[in-house]
Amino acid sequence: MSGMASDCNSSSQEEYLPHYVQQEDPFASKLSREADIIAGFYLTVIGILSTLGNGYVIFMSSKRKKKLRPAEIMTVNLAVCDLGISVVGKPFSIISFFSHRWIFGWMGCRWYGWAGFFFGCGSLITMTAVSLDRYLKICHLAYGTWLKRHHAFICLALIWAYATFWATVPFAGVGSYAPEPFGTSCTLDWWLAQASVAGQAFVLSILFFCLLFPTAVIVFSYVKIILKVKSSTKEVAHYDTRIQNSHILEMKLTKVAMLICAGFLIAWIPYAVVSVWSAFGQPDSVPIQFSVVPTLLAKSAAMYNPIIYQVIDCKFACCRSGGPKTLQKKSSLKESRMYTLSSHRDSAALSGTQLEV
Repeated sequence: MSGMASDCNSSSQEEYLPHYVQQEDPFASKLSREADIIAGFYLTVIGILSTLGNGYVIFMSSKRKKKLRPAEIMTVNLAVCDLGISVVGKPFSIISFFSHRWIFGWMGCRWYGWAGFFFGCGSLITMTAVSLDRYLKICHLAYGTWLKRHHAFICLALIWAYATFWATVPFAGVGSYAPEPFGTSCTLDWWLAQASVAGQAFVLSILFFCLLFPTAVIVFSYVKIILKVKSSTKEVAHYDTRIQNSHILEMKLTKVAMLICAGFLIAWIPYAVVSVWSAFGQPDSVPIQFSVVPTLLAKSAAMYNPIIYQVIDCKFACCRSGGPKTLQKKSSLKESRMYTLSSHRDSAALSGTQLEV
C-alpha cells in the first residue's frame, strides 16, 4: 500500500488521490469521540442480539440435522452467514469505535473487509437461492418436488465458492480493501473507480454479480410467487374451508418470506448507493458524517432474520386452530423457529396438487 501511495504521489496533480492516500493517518477517526462511543454501543447491541438470535437458530437446527429439508438447510446457511458477520467482523469495528481509531493496521483492514464482503455476499446469494427454490416449488411444482437434500448441499457448495471467489478477487491485484472515509472501519476500495478504467471495471463487476443480479432474481421470484398465490386463491374460493385456510397461510408466509429479503436489501441498499456515488460521483463529495450512517445500517442486517423467525412463529401459530393434528404441528413449530419457512413450500406443493385434482 505504501508503494501505491508513492506511485500516486509521483503522478500528475490532476490524477485522483483516494482519501487514504491524501490523509497522513487514514485510520484516525474523523468523527467526534462522542459519536464513536454511540456507534460502538450501537454495534455492541446489534452484535449481541445477532449472535444470540442466529446462534439459537443454528443450535435448534443441529438437534434434528438429519431431518432437515432442503429449505431448512438453506435457512441454516443464512443464519451461519449472519453469525459469521457478527462474530468475525463486528468485534473489530466495535473496538475501533471505542478506541477512536482503527487499531488493527492494513492487515486487519484487509481481513475485516474480506470477512464482511464474504459473509454479506454469502447471505445475499443464499437468499437468492431460497427465492428460486420457492419460485420452483410454487410456480413449477414438478421441479419443486424434484429438489432433494443433496441438491441443497450442492447449492451450498456453489454459494460458498461464489462468495469466496468475489471476496478474494481484490487480493489478486484487481481491486483492494481500504479504510472508510471516517477511519474506523474498512470496506471494498470503491475509490479505485475514480483512478482508472480497470478500477471502474472491478467496481461494476462487483455491483452486478454481487448486488444487482441477485436482487433482480429475488424480485422476479417473489413477484411471480405473489401472482401465482393470488391466482390460486381465486381458484380455491369454491373449495372447502381447509384448502382456503391453507392458501391464507401461504399468503401470510410468502409475505413474511419477502420481509426477510426486504430487510436485508433495505439495510444494504443505502450503503450500496453511497458506495456507487463514491465510485462514480464527484470525488469526495459524500460528507464523512453522512457516510457512517449507511455503514451502521448495513451492519445491522444480521440481526433481522432471527426476529423475523419469531414473528413467523407467532403469526403461524395464531392462524392455526382446532384438532390434534394442529396441536402436533404447533408443537413442532416451537421446536425451531425457522422451520415454518419450509412448511410454506410443503403446503404450497400440497395445495398445487389438490388444485390439479
